[in-house]
Amino acid sequence: MADPKALYQEVILDHNRKPRNFGRLEQPSHEAQGHNPLCGDHLSLALNLENESIAAIAFKGESCAICKASASMMTVAVKGKSRKEAEQLIEEFRGMATGELDCGKVPHHLGRLLVFSGVRDLPTRVKCAILPWHTLHAALHSVASTSTESGDDPMHAPIGNA
Repeated sequence: MADPKALYQEVILDHNRKPRNFGRLEQPSHEAQGHNPLCGDHLSLALNLENESIAAIAFKGESCAICKASASMMTVAVKGKSRKEAEQLIEEFRGMATGELDCGKVPHHLGRLLVFSGVRDLPTRVKCAILPWHTLHAALHSVASTSTESGDDPMHAPIGNA
């Protein structure tokens, strides 16, 4: 069996070097800006919601490798999914990253996103991984901007001192 840490590093590096769905959408139906003040990550997310399904999605911005890889994998995971399925993935990813969801005991839909399960052991990096998901949540709810430090953000997840 492959070393989970090596797989994590390989996936992060691949998605950082060649992010999927990186760029912009012309005339998106929903968009949001995300910011992680602790790391300096800035992310813009745009999507086209058609018949309650994510028909197209793209992101751009300046961020660390973990944030960019998370955004890349998130866009692949939610493209073609319904709003409800995307919201479920948002909650499951957040739970996995913060350690609130025991993926070995609870049914989930994370699939390849499980590669991020080890981020819960790196408290200062959890918010880097979660930022794209915060931003997707904001976009789906027509909220123009969000931050990993916003107390009124329903996705806000205080992690230790991070």
